Amino acid sequence: MTADRESAGANWRDGHQDGDSFSWPIPQSAYVHVPFCRHRCGYCHFSVLPGRLDLADPYLDALEVELATLGEPTPVRTLFIGGGTPTRLPPPQLERLFDLLGQWLPMADGGELSVEANPEDIDLELLRQLARRGVNRISLGVQSFAAPKLRMLQRGHDRRIATAAIEAAAREIGNVSIDLIFAAPDETPEAWRADLETAVALPISHLSTYSLTYEKGTEFWGRRFKGELLTIDEEDEVQMYRDTRRIAEAAGLGHYEISNFAHLGKRCAHNLAYWQGLGWLAMGPGAARFVEGRREVNHRSPTTYIRRLQQGQSPVAESEPITPTQWACERAAFGIRMLDGIDLDGIRRETGVCVASLRSAEIERCLRHGWLTVKGTHYRLTEVGLLMADGVAAAFL
Repeated sequence: MTADRESAGANWRDGHQDGDSFSWPIPQSAYVHVPFCRHRCGYCHFSVLPGRLDLADPYLDALEVELATLGEPTPVRTLFIGGGTPTRLPPPQLERLFDLLGQWLPMADGGELSVEANPEDIDLELLRQLARRGVNRISLGVQSFAAPKLRMLQRGHDRRIATAAIEAAAREIGNVSIDLIFAAPDETPEAWRADLETAVALPISHLSTYSLTYEKGTEFWGRRFKGELLTIDEEDEVQMYRDTRRIAEAAGLGHYEISNFAHLGKRCAHNLAYWQGLGWLAMGPGAARFVEGRREVNHRSPTTYIRRLQQGQSPVAESEPITPTQWACERAAFGIRMLDGIDLDGIRRETGVCVASLRSAEIERCLRHGWLTVKGTHYRLTEVGLLMADGVAAAFL
């Protein structure tokens, strides 16, 4: 591992499955889903409860029951409180949330505690409450600074509010990540470059950029189907991605995963646990966990999640065992999205599965197309491969 490469870290627990011996990672990361929002944006497909703060206390009651299934306090190195918008909780309920998490998911020394927020919810009182409760990383859903694009995306802030929120969060929390969306309808590469230039001039330490997607069941999906929203040309979308890399890296935000950029030492340790396949806990509606060879997903509906826990039932909607082969291939598929690449020999040692042999034909095809480069057993995406990352990941699966 190079000096500047960061890792979520892992401990390991011996396991047995299908007669083979190997070690499952002991989760040291946890995600908690808080489903409250002011409203549902047209592109959003997450589990949210727009405008239903009347359910804040029942949600916290249900979460307390689910956390208690841990049996004992479980220290974690990363804790990500996402949503929804966790900071939509009123201060007393937000305080109760932190009390519950401090009881059941205490942070290890030097750990990363992240909270998602929207710019319009940010004020000095909230930021100081978060800092007092140990939050040392805040992720702001900015999406854009441009007024027409913000209206189209149905966001509740403007450039002034977003800028003020970032600057205040940098003063009080110190480690600020923002999300931006590109390839919105009618957006030009010039407009996207202006968004990027605005972002990197602000005191952010991490940037996540995502091409607008149209998920089935969302308002935007239906509007696109009717022809009300038109996707931009693929050539423009590629140019936007290339501009993102150029502008972010020129500002000192190193490209470390397909969609993510960070200053040195500021990579998202929580997401690294996902990409490195190290296992994680997850609580709340729609939350997905991977613990000791089993993947589980809670009921997506927040009201169903609350009702089931009120009735003493499990919140789990889906549960399946993961074989060592699945685990190894998924580690390769998610890991290849990191610009550091993957060491297939390392994955073999930890899982007992040789992905290089199992997917040899698919890997050879990616090498032949120039999407991958290899040095020994270490594989990385090439410049061309970055644009084909989904296809490369699928090859490992």
